[in-house]
Amino acid sequence: MLETIIQGKKPEPPRLVLYGMEGIGKSTFGAAFPNAIFVQTEDGLGNVDCSRFPLCERWEDVARQLAALKDEKHEFRTVVVDSVDWLERLIWDRVCRDQKVDSIEAIGYGRGYTHALTYWRQFLQALDALRREKKMIVLLLAHAIAEDYADPEVQGIKRFTPRLHKTARSLIAEYVDLILLATRQFGAANGELNNPRIVRTEPSPYQVAKSRYSIPAVLPLDASAVLNSIQNSLSEANNG
Repeated sequence: MLETIIQGKKPEPPRLVLYGMEGIGKSTFGAAFPNAIFVQTEDGLGNVDCSRFPLCERWEDVARQLAALKDEKHEFRTVVVDSVDWLERLIWDRVCRDQKVDSIEAIGYGRGYTHALTYWRQFLQALDALRREKKMIVLLLAHAIAEDYADPEVQGIKRFTPRLHKTARSLIAEYVDLILLATRQFGAANGELNNPRIVRTEPSPYQVAKSRYSIPAVLPLDASAVLNSIQNSLSEANNG
């Protein structure tokens, strides 16, 4: 066992979630990542210049595409799943087929969502194989939803979070290194040019976010800006 001990730092490609409202530019953000390949579970890439697999209509389609990226030779450096909330529907459909029911709610006592975690774990394991064996960046896109949030210092607020069931959301949040909210930075002036698209990297009562890197709290909604910030953080850590 002592021979298996790993010492020192071992940087791996980052794992990110980017979520936001419709039309904010999530897919365009993903397409700008290095040599990106999309695993698409929703039909929304027609106007995005990118490499993509055919639209997944069942959970098995997603599993086969990820296996192909692992087993076949290619030059892709980023796998983008667009989107994980539509992937969740495919997973629920698979659970319903397993349990021979028409709705995941019909399983009762929330057990359907527990069964779904089996497929979510398989999904994350497949992504981790790409990250470790193929050195691929993992980017998961999701839509945003505003949920009621209880905070002792702020009353009656809504909090933005990825549109996923809480069990899947918790599992993915533990797995990734970054959770980014794509939004606009509104100020006193009106007009799109004065309200630039940004990502927020720090959690607050108003948004779910996360970062295992030392990066700014606000960055442009730009793949290069995010990746450069990650690289700068790693460089500073190595030199520190």
